[in-house]
Amino acid sequence: MNAAGRRWIIWGVLGAALVAGLVYAFRPQPIPVELAAVARGPLVVTVDEEGETRVRDVFILSAPIDGFAQRIDADVGDPVKAGTTVIAQIEPEDPGFLDIRTETEARAAISAAEAARELAVAELKEVEAELDFARSELKRARALVAKKHISESALDDARRLFRLRSAELETAKAGLRMREFELERARSKLVSPVETFRRREACGDCIPIHAPIDGTILKVHHESEGVVRAGDPLVDIGDPADLEIVVDFLSSDAVKVAADQRVIIEEWGGLNPLEGRVRRVEPYGFTKISALGIEEQRVNVIIDFTSPRADWERLGHGYQVEVKVVLWEGTDVQKLPVTALFRNGGDWAVFVEQEGEARLRPVKIGRRTSLEAEILEGVDVGDRVVDSPNDRVVDGVGIRPRT
Repeated sequence: MNAAGRRWIIWGVLGAALVAGLVYAFRPQPIPVELAAVARGPLVVTVDEEGETRVRDVFILSAPIDGFAQRIDADVGDPVKAGTTVIAQIEPEDPGFLDIRTETEARAAISAAEAARELAVAELKEVEAELDFARSELKRARALVAKKHISESALDDARRLFRLRSAELETAKAGLRMREFELERARSKLVSPVETFRRREACGDCIPIHAPIDGTILKVHHESEGVVRAGDPLVDIGDPADLEIVVDFLSSDAVKVAADQRVIIEEWGGLNPLEGRVRRVEPYGFTKISALGIEEQRVNVIIDFTSPRADWERLGHGYQVEVKVVLWEGTDVQKLPVTALFRNGGDWAVFVEQEGEARLRPVKIGRRTSLEAEILEGVDVGDRVVDSPNDRVVDGVGIRPRT
């Protein structure tokens, strides 16, 4: 073979190798995917929401009257006994300072009361003199009647006059007492708050306020001493052992919840979930603004603990928990992750791995949670499906498990 023939053979071999390399380099490669196996196992369908613990019956102890409340020494967490533990003491409120005009009016009222008292004293002396005269006349009339010098009617007139003057004396004494009380009332207008402040140390007129129930102090509203008005809250009292959970569900979720449904309580601070049961779904909804500023209709659901008290005794009033109300649960359900499902037209579908290729297969699903879905038709236990397929995965494309 001459040199030209050898060159053609060499270049032909090199070209064929180049073409083969290009074909190998650009041939379709299997797409790496995550695979999940269809399996049987438990499936629990729940509605989830954050809730808050609270004491079932909270008693707000309030001030029964206006007054000056002494400092409340009790602390949050202190135990109290009904009718025995004194929570607070309230004494009369101090009078206010008088301005110049009001003080002048008060002093003028005292002067008028003093003058009225002096007038009452003079009237009393006058009535006493009239009574002494009537007594003398009655004595004289009795002596004259005995000697037959005057008639019986004259004696009756003397008796009537004596009784009349006696009544006038009692009236005058009552008038004097009234004037003395009016003088005392007028003087009370000038009582200084400094005088009442000095009396406060003894607290002789304090009204003790006792605990209405056996329990624990949950909150102190008015710790320092100061003026309180009737109805002002002082402390909250309740029994921490009598806890419940209140959860505000979206109304669309609340309609799925019914009394006596099982509840799983998580994220409460302990290692293991707690158990509970729905006691009541309140019939009254309310509007709540979400963190995104959206108005939502919410409904309160009340949940009781069914786990032993020893398991959740560290919980208290106002603690945050996460609850899952069980709507349905099964122990032997054919299921797969919801991330493997996607919409194909109006039906659900998955990509099943068959001999290294992805095969589109429609499925029929039943109940589902946020993580798993029940598979009624389309795949069998043991089939491997593509989890979270991307847009490169199509029917018939080669796939391989991602390492």
